[in-house]
Amino acid sequence: MNAVDNSAGTALRGHIKICQLARGFTDKDGNGISVIEDCSVEFEPGLLNVVMGKSGCGKSTLAYLVAGYLNPDRGSIEIDGREVTGPGSDRIMVFQETALWPWMTVTDNVIFGPLVRNALPKSEAKEKAEALLERFGLIDFKDKYPGQLSGGMKRRAEIAQALINSPDIMILDEPFRGLDVMTRELLQEYYLQLFEDTQLTTLFITSELEEALFLADRLYVMSEAPDNIDQVIEVDLPRPRSFEVTTTERYLELKQIAMNHLYAGAEELM
Repeated sequence: MNAVDNSAGTALRGHIKICQLARGFTDKDGNGISVIEDCSVEFEPGLLNVVMGKSGCGKSTLAYLVAGYLNPDRGSIEIDGREVTGPGSDRIMVFQETALWPWMTVTDNVIFGPLVRNALPKSEAKEKAEALLERFGLIDFKDKYPGQLSGGMKRRAEIAQALINSPDIMILDEPFRGLDVMTRELLQEYYLQLFEDTQLTTLFITSELEEALFLADRLYVMSEAPDNIDQVIEVDLPRPRSFEVTTTERYLELKQIAMNHLYAGAEELM
């Protein structure tokens, strides 16, 4: 594991503990479908934790449960010892779909959260928003509307929109899905640099193995529903990390380990 340097003794926040979690849904015919069953796992604070699995395996459902947007049928989720009973300001989620309001400027989108919660005066919120937009290369677009931005710019604005709330945990549900390869790689580097600067506890959901290995400190492989996380891979690649790491022998070894497990799981279903 890439241990987080905590030599100063500062307590890291965002320890997620999941115990015997279960969640299902009802289909259009009234049949019950189990998505997550008896899942127990911990995501440590200060790490970039990546959950990877095929579409339909329940990884997005897991993210929604941690965020508090869904309630479990059974089991529990605790964050820093407190049970999750709904959404909270300690967790912010970036969704697959855009969360920007098209009638608001980029700045107004970013400051909406702290203003609606009365967490910051408007002047302070704007100052903080502009600092984030500067960091993400969007300061020249602060007065533009979402429809005037590219897909990659929208994603960066949404991350700024989340970060301004100073969460303990960032939850990202396939945030770069559907973007072209070059934009996707750029945004991966943006988030990776952000994480390495802040050590903000992250739960990142993806179905892409290369993305998972490039980003993760620890990779959790999720099997077909209603199975659970059945392999944990310590991604001991050095930080700070750049795309050059994807050509190293260790990266290729880790990729082979993950692929062997994924192929084994596919064969069991045949």
